[in-house]
Amino acid sequence: MKKTLALALALAMALGLTACGGGDKPQQPSTGSNPGTSANQPSTGGDAAPVANKDKPLVWFNRQPSNSSTGELDMDALNFNGDTYYVGFDANQGAELQGQMILDYITANIDTIDRNGDGIIGYVLAIGDIGHNDSIARTRGVRKALDTAVEENGVIKSDAVGVNADGKASAVKDGKLTIGGKEYTVRELASQEMKNSAGATWDAGTAGNTISTWVSTFSDQIDIVASNNDGMGMAMFNAWSKENKVPTFGYDANSDAVAAIADGYGGTISQHADVQAYLTLRVLRNALDGVDIDTGIGTADDAGNVLSSDVYKYVDAERSYYALNVAVTAENYQNFLDATVPYAPVANQLSQDTHPTKNVWLNIYNAADNFLSATYQPLLQNYDDILNLNVEYIGGDGQTEGNITNRLGNPSQYDAFAINMVKTDNSAAYTSLLNQ
Repeated sequence: MKKTLALALALAMALGLTACGGGDKPQQPSTGSNPGTSANQPSTGGDAAPVANKDKPLVWFNRQPSNSSTGELDMDALNFNGDTYYVGFDANQGAELQGQMILDYITANIDTIDRNGDGIIGYVLAIGDIGHNDSIARTRGVRKALDTAVEENGVIKSDAVGVNADGKASAVKDGKLTIGGKEYTVRELASQEMKNSAGATWDAGTAGNTISTWVSTFSDQIDIVASNNDGMGMAMFNAWSKENKVPTFGYDANSDAVAAIADGYGGTISQHADVQAYLTLRVLRNALDGVDIDTGIGTADDAGNVLSSDVYKYVDAERSYYALNVAVTAENYQNFLDATVPYAPVANQLSQDTHPTKNVWLNIYNAADNFLSATYQPLLQNYDDILNLNVEYIGGDGQTEGNITNRLGNPSQYDAFAINMVKTDNSAAYTSLLNQ
């Protein structure tokens, strides 16, 4: 009897060890339209061995690891481990939409757009960060659509021109648009990187001050105000263009900018922040659960969450998920007034039984950034409950990585990480901490 009991106990222990991790790991992502299965198992629970920090799920978001001079992707950062991905949006598609939105407005209002009747449609451009891929794309998108682009080695220049009163700046040229059978000249009168004295870029305060300087130089030559984002766009709108009825175009579909369309703000681009925020945390959730990384994304999960292919795409070679953009104008802005509402198709609560709570460390590069703090983080905070993730949110100063990394002193207490860098080529400041 004792011998039989001992054999049964030994068999039960063997089966228990197999269930705790003795089997094969899921396969790595394969090439194709969808990523494959996560290689990481949950870091807590049962008797499983702790997962090393370097092997924990990692998502870069909003700022894609890349060379800030050339835009070349940092594939070492994107392949930090088998559960590393980037989540953002399709910058080029969105940039083209912004440029087309401005061109459509000019076309529809061609009889009144030239405020001083000088025959030149003049615009000014607020550049967010000259080394940021998204900013570069948006600058190029505006210039391409308005025919002011200058190419060098097959690539549109994205440099700031400073002041270009005579149209002779080397980074742009005077554009020609034919509308209704008549040719019009378009000129980029001025453009500048909006960086404050402390070094923070995409700075709304700087943009608000700069529009006053531009107005003192150009006055009624300014017919259009364009901005790489809504934070800067709204600063210029409130400081000058609203009162003077000059259409201003931004990017991000922040709630205040969308509401301002009723007061004359020209338009903005929704980068589907609701989809981005979901993907940021969903990729981590799947990796922690050890399930196919496409679960709840391109394939419905057990709660019915799923995204359709018209709101996102996955590029396997870049290990990147990109939300697709939508133009927000006077015709449809009422559908975008609250930018912090979760996207309905992926707003179904996960069960705690099958998706137990995990701890995530997540940072916002600049706590003062309007889009990230007023739109993206509130969305993340809605989704973290839905996905059963206990997220610690860290707000940076927008200037130095150290202001953020010095608050990642004990990565071992977290199951996964979501990182939003100050500069796109500073990934090593974070991965070095996880490699220790």
